[in-house]
Amino acid sequence: MSYRIKIEPGPWQFDVEAGNTLLRAGLAAGIALPHGCRNGACGACKARVVSGQVDPGYFMEGVLSEQEIARGYALMCCARPLSDLTLECRTASGLRDLPVRTLPCRIQKMDLLAPDVMHLTLQFPASERLQFLPGQYIDILLRDGRRRSFSIANAPREDGRIELHIRRVPGGHFTQHVFETLRERDILRIEGPLGTFWLREESGRPVVLLAGGTGFAPLKAIVEGALQKSPVRPMTLFWGARDRAGLYLHELAAGWAATGALGRYVPVLSEPEAADAWSGRTGLVHRAVAADFPDLSGHEVYACGAPAMIEAARRDLTAECSLPEDAFYADPFNFAADSVTP
Repeated sequence: MSYRIKIEPGPWQFDVEAGNTLLRAGLAAGIALPHGCRNGACGACKARVVSGQVDPGYFMEGVLSEQEIARGYALMCCARPLSDLTLECRTASGLRDLPVRTLPCRIQKMDLLAPDVMHLTLQFPASERLQFLPGQYIDILLRDGRRRSFSIANAPREDGRIELHIRRVPGGHFTQHVFETLRERDILRIEGPLGTFWLREESGRPVVLLAGGTGFAPLKAIVEGALQKSPVRPMTLFWGARDRAGLYLHELAAGWAATGALGRYVPVLSEPEAADAWSGRTGLVHRAVAADFPDLSGHEVYACGAPAMIEAARRDLTAECSLPEDAFYADPFNFAADSVTP
């Protein structure tokens, strides 16, 4: 049995087999549906059920508010149809031109950016090239069928290489391997590009970039991509970390601001140590955004970090700073979740 799904606004329609998710079927049909984490944590694939019924599935608490659930919203990455449906959601421009591919790659370089952050540079075979938009991510496919998702930390380069910033997670199956046994010239298998976290080129609104920890990686790619074009939209970067070591490319971000590539760079530490001798901003990074931008009605916010940070930023910036709900783009990191290759 299959169900017919219609997307509004627009002419898009696709079929979903019973038991399949709306997102998986829509992407397979070539529909550019917005998505990010694909496991119910980020809210990027939020859609309103105009008609029909769905099984909403499991998603992280707080991603959909009680008001949104009452209004018929569901997450397409979790929801499965129980009838034919009409959905109201945004489509993501640019996705159709970037096919998702599975490719081998060689580790060209490894170096530590911080005691717990590894920088990997990956090189594809000479005949292959990964096409992606700055801000998207890849999945590293492990031999046991599991996969790990990492944002690409650079804009497309002439040599075709991509960079990853990998934080060591205590007890992490893959990150332990990265820090202890992985070596330069080892081969990995990746799938990508994935996600719909990229700068919306059709908008000319000023941009606030909000990073937590290694959430800096895709925002670095977005800034680099923006600098390749002219004129550069007004951008302000807020980067939060626990201590000074967490701002592992602080000088790079400060250099962007000093040269005018960024309008402003605001580093924020939540728990600075005495040895940091920190005289800058402290507290939660999204609260620094709210303090500096009490009116975000004419802005876009691109946020990347832990799910709790993303949800707090979404809630507070829309409620307190008049940020339109459709102007908040997010890519949360979910360190503990395992996803298995189909």
